[in-house]
Parts: sequence; C-alpha cells; structure tokens
Amino acid sequence: MATAGAAEKNEPTRPLAIPSPSVHPAASDEEEYAAAAASNAKRWRSTQYLRRRRCALWCGGCCVTSVVVVGIVVLALALTVFKVKDPELTMNRVTLEGVDGDLGTGRHPVSVNATLNADISLKNPNVASFRFDRSETDFYYTGETVGVVYAPDGEVGADRTVRMNVTLDLLADRISPNVNITDLIFGQDYNLTSYTALSGRVNVLGIYKRDLNIKMNCTITMEVSSFVSTVQSKNTACVASAS
Repeated sequence: MATAGAAEKNEPTRPLAIPSPSVHPAASDEEEYAAAAASNAKRWRSTQYLRRRRCALWCGGCCVTSVVVVGIVVLALALTVFKVKDPELTMNRVTLEGVDGDLGTGRHPVSVNATLNADISLKNPNVASFRFDRSETDFYYTGETVGVVYAPDGEVGADRTVRMNVTLDLLADRISPNVNITDLIFGQDYNLTSYTALSGRVNVLGIYKRDLNIKMNCTITMEVSSFVSTVQSKNTACVASAS
C-alpha cells in the first residue's frame, strides 16, 4: 500500500485541457450574425422597393385611367350636348301698313306708298348664348330694291328665341311703275322677295367658339288693294342656311 501511494505522488502533473476552437467558435458566430443582419436588411430594402414600385404603378394606373375617362366624357359632351348647332332664322309674317294709292303723273300714273313691317325670329338651340351683329334685310319687287332695313345687334340666350320687328317705308318710285289703277281697285297679288344676312358667334364655356354666318331668302305673297290700309302676307316661304 505504501508503495502504491508513493507511485501516485511521483507521477507528473497533467496540464489542464484547453477548449478547442471548434467547440466554442466565437468569431464565426459574429460573422454569421452579421451575414444574417445583412440578409435581413437586404430583404427589407427589397420589400420596400417592391412596395414603392407597386404604389407607383397603382398611382400611374389611376392617373391614366382618370385621363382616359375625362377624355371620353369631354368627347361625348362635345359630340352631343356641347355640339354647336345652327341657329334658326325665320320670317314669321310681313305686314303692309298705311297702303295709299293715288293718281300720279304722266310718267307714273299711279302713286303707291306703304310702310312694311317684318316680324323675324331667331332661335338659338345651343347650350350657350349666341351673340349676333347688326343684321341687314333687303326687300325686292320685280328685281328692284324697294327697301332696306337694319336690326340692332343683340344676344340670344341658350335654348331661347328672340323676335325682331323691323319697319321701313317702301320706295314708292320703284313700286309705282309696276302698278296700275285696276289692280289697286280690285286687288292684286304681289310677290316680294327678301334677303337677310346675319353673323354672330357661339361661345361654349369659353373653350369652344364658332363664328356663324346666317343667310335667309324669302318669297312673300301679298294681296294689295287701295280699299284696305293694312295688308298681311298671304304666304311666306323662306330658305335659310348657316355656315
């Protein structure tokens, strides 16, 4: 027993075991942590980029859709509601007042005097007002001008009609050579023609403007007698055009 104890005392001291780097890899853990953090940051940036890209695409799509819808609406309104239509000019009736026939001179055996009153209407079928300049109406009998009358400028509201009464004294010296006393006593139909020119502009919301020139030719039949001082037209046929 003593020999065994002495042997144990004489046995050399063994050094403590040093931990292997493979068991406690401190540097590798830091690298893995950094790599994971970089990967997470990259994934986050990618997610943010995709989100911004998706938002930009959505906003761009909404803007394009809005522009297309507005364009379609404007085009539809321009072709329907806001389309400029031609105003309608009409000669409603013509009246001769103060018809007076009398014996004239040798050159003009019959002298005729009369005042002509014309009732003209202008209809504006547009959604915007129509401003027009001063108009001119010429009256003819057998190709001779027997009277010229002017109507003042004005404005017709949207979908409204304005009436204009114009009055003029007929040029007796141009009517008398074509009238005889028998016609005045028993009554005779006389055909007058007229020409009216009117220009103006339609302004739709200050965006679309159109200048219009309206012309109207009328044939008016009247039965004139010296026994009737006021004569209304028997028939009025008009043809109007706008450009």
